[in-house]
Order: sequence, then structure tokens, then C-alpha cells
Amino acid sequence: MLDKVLRIIFTLFLAIAGGALLKLASPLIATFIRTEFLDADLGIFQLTVASLICILVGALVGGLGGWFSSPFLLGKLRRFTLFVEKQLGKMPIHDVIAGACGLAIGLIIANLLSYSFAKIPVVGDYIPVIFSIVLGYLGIHITIKKRREIAASFDFIPKVLKEVLRSRERADENKNADKDAAVKQSKPKPKPVAPPVEKTPPTTPAPVDLKKSADKANSAKRYKLLDTNVIIDGRIADICRTGFLEGTLLIPVFVLEELQRIADSPDALRRVRGRRGLDVLQSIRDDSSKMTVEVMNIDFDDINGVDSKLVRLAQKVKGKIITNDFNLNKVAQLRGVEVLNINDLSNAVKSVVVPGETMRVQVVRDGREPGQGVGYLEDGTMIVIENGHRYLSRTISVEVTSALQTSAGRMIFARPR
Repeated sequence: MLDKVLRIIFTLFLAIAGGALLKLASPLIATFIRTEFLDADLGIFQLTVASLICILVGALVGGLGGWFSSPFLLGKLRRFTLFVEKQLGKMPIHDVIAGACGLAIGLIIANLLSYSFAKIPVVGDYIPVIFSIVLGYLGIHITIKKRREIAASFDFIPKVLKEVLRSRERADENKNADKDAAVKQSKPKPKPVAPPVEKTPPTTPAPVDLKKSADKANSAKRYKLLDTNVIIDGRIADICRTGFLEGTLLIPVFVLEELQRIADSPDALRRVRGRRGLDVLQSIRDDSSKMTVEVMNIDFDDINGVDSKLVRLAQKVKGKIITNDFNLNKVAQLRGVEVLNINDLSNAVKSVVVPGETMRVQVVRDGREPGQGVGYLEDGTMIVIENGHRYLSRTISVEVTSALQTSAGRMIFARPR
């Protein structure tokens, strides 16, 4: 239905354009054919018989040309639309919003500048077009590239709003306190007769060590810190549900930001892993009857890397890191931080995949050896498929031949069925 409507609109447009163009050529035709009949004025919009004939002929030719050429042009337009939609689908939504804002700002600046140059002879009519193209492109490019810096420059707005709300709350509390004090003063109170009290020498309170009290509070909570890999792995949700872990699950804000960056990645595989991690966190928070979940708004600007920040935070709160990352496991142990490795727990309680077992897996890339294919299970377990290169980008049934389980993770070897 939409194609028919577009075809009719395109045909009408070319018919109008053909009639208008051939009307401009009517004086030229009148110079070759001079008759009183063609020069006669119709009295409608200052049209002559010659100009009316030119309009009708031009509209007929343009309409026929538009009707027969519209399927080809609509096909080109559809392919261009699909291409633009595919490119926009690869971009994160915040990049699309930033690009749209940059395009609007660039076109506004181009309009302001072009007004000043529009009066230049000959080239004045073309300068606005050049300004619109150049400044529109620069607006899109700069806002996408400097998106984080632009967003950071507006961070003061939430802080100002919080301060305004806090000041209003304090003012309301002070008003209520003044009202209570006025009510108490208005009521006469009998003067109580105080019994004689023996004077005792004043005692000085013992000094309180704030650092020791904070360490005691952290040790009482028994923090367990989650890293990005173990959240994406997903098995931590099942472990929390069983009640084997004790204490408080601590999720730092920089881990959440890392998960968000992975979920917004243009790579489809990384994007699925990031969204899976966010879903796992949501399920852990929903099932808070077994464990307490706490999100800590803390960051270490002087440290680069999520793993290094996680180790520093574990040292600060006297907590343990739950991970399945082999390298993070070794680094944390060297820096004196206790580590709970999910893969070690899996080695102890989870049965190994039985040879001969069948499963379905998508072959996503080539393996190290010639002819091998590599796929991944939903939890990130790598499956090396013998002669799997021919099934690249396809989902096939495989038969397990052997499995290898180490602290660095599990690897399954299989062959196509």
C-alpha cells in the first residue's frame, strides 16, 4: 500500500515538474509557430493557448516518465533506507542522540552565518548550502566524539538540585522545630523540686578510634565483591539462591559502568554478554531474601582498570572478591586479598560434561588449528569443534568428545554430528 502511495506521489511530482518546465519553453515554441490561435489569451492566470498546450504535454510526459521510472527509484530509496537503519542499529542510542543534537546545532549556526554571506553576488545563493553541509557534519562528528566531556560539563545540575532540595528540607525542619518550641513555651510547667544530688567528679569520655570502628563495621558485613566476568557468567545468581554465601554482596558503581559499556558495544556478541550481566544483577537484587545486595557509589580516579579498582576497594572494606578471572585471581592473591573463584567451586561440585553428550551451538569464529571452529555456550564456556570451519555462522548439533576444567575456565571439545 505504501509503495502505491509513493508511486502516485512521485508521478504527480514529475507531472507538475514537466508541465512547469515545458511552460517555460512556450515562448520559444511561439517564435517558431506564429498563429493568432496560439497567442490567444484564455483569461485564466494569464495563460495563452500555447502555454496551456505546453503545460498539458509536459505534465503528460512527466507523469508517464514518473510512473514507469518510480519502481526503480523506489527500490533505490528502500535500499538506502535499509542501509541507514542498519548503520543506526549498530550505534548506541546515546551516540544517535548526541549526533542529532550536534546536527541541529550545526544547522542553526550555518543558518546564522549564511544570512551574512547571502548578499554576495553570484555565489551568495550557494554559500548557505555549503555551510549547512560542512557545519552539520562537524556538529555530528564533534558531539559524538566529545560526548562524555559534554555530558560531564552538565554534572553540576544534579548536584545543584540536590543541594536545593536539602536546603528546603532543612528549612522545613527548622520551621517545625520553631513551632514545637513556641508551643512548649506557651504551656506553663510546674517547677519540680530537685532532690539533693551528690557531686561527682567529671569524667572525660574515652577517645573513639573512627578507623577501627569502620573496620569493625565492614568486617561485620563481610563484604563479597563481584567483578564483571562473574556477573556475566551468571552462576553467581544460582549460588546466592542456595544460601551458601554469607554477608553482603557489594557491587561497585564502576563495575556497573563497565557492564553498561559492554551492553552498548557495537559488537553483537559483547552486547549480548553485557545485557546478560545486567539481567543477572537484576535477578540477584530481586531475590534479596538470601543475601543483602549493596551498590557502593565509589570510584578511584587515580587508578585505571576495573580489576585494579576492585582490588583497592577490597583492601579498603576488608572484603573478598568473587571472580572466575584467572588473572584477577592471581593479582588479588599477590596483593593480600582473599578470592573466591567460581571455577574452583565448579571443579569441586559440578560434574564434568560426559563424552557422547549432544548439544546445539553456533560456530562464531575459526579455531587456532586449521579447520577448527569455535562456539560459546550461554555462560561463556568455549567449545572447540573439530572440522567446524565449514559451519561458520551456523547453529549445528555437536557431540562432546572430551572436556577440560581448570581454574581459568572450562573448555569442551566436540565434533559435528
